This record gives sequence, structure tokens and C-alpha cells, in this order.
Amino acid sequence: QVRLVESGGGSVQAGGSLKLSCAASGYRFSTCGMGWYRQAPGKERELVSDISTAGTTTYADSVKGRFTISRDNAKSTLFLQMNSLKTEDTAVYYCAACRFYSGGVPAGYQYWGQGTQVTVSS
Repeated sequence: QVRLVESGGGSVQAGGSLKLSCAASGYRFSTCGMGWYRQAPGKERELVSDISTAGTTTYADSVKGRFTISRDNAKSTLFLQMNSLKTEDTAVYYCAACRFYSGGVPAGYQYWGQGTQVTVSS
């Protein structure tokens, strides 16, 4: 049974930092692309960042230069270091595992965590 458990969310003032973790189990972590998504109230879920099995990373324009995604395959854990947080970063952050493709194009993720709340106040 696949489990993804996020932690590290919380409340922080603008300009502060948080580090999210996603502990994965039930599958071979190193063989799957991973991602972080977020969903703010009244908005659609959006991709924040992802990392391939080879360590290639992508970021949403809104977080480039402030967030860093990483993975520890030995510990089956995904991370998201968030610096210089802004009020617009307030959202529930979700860990996603095992990216799949349709017609050679990334089409989504097989597994999802329950989410962790990040609240940034001014």
C-alpha cells in the first residue's frame, strides 16, 4: 500500500522559511518522479515543482529562486525548501508520486498525500 505523508507545514510571517517533507512508502521511491502541488482557497491545484528520477527539477515561475525541491532516495523522502515566503504562497501543499505519461507527455501522478497547510501572514 502506497503512503505519502507530508509534514513541515505551519504558519510563518512573510519573508520566512519552511521546509516540507514527504515520507513515502509502499513502492520503490527511487524509480518514480515526484512533485509538489498546492491549492489555495478558491483556486485550482497547481504544480509547484517536480523532480525526476535523475534529479532534474522544474519550478513554477512564481516560486523560482525561492523554493528548492530535493529527494533522498535512501530515506524515501521528498523535500521542498521554501524561502522568502509570500502571502500568496498560502495553500495546502500536496506531495505527488509516480508521474505518468500519455502520448509521451506528463499527464499526472498516481499517488497523492493528504496535504499540509502552509499559511504566510503579512
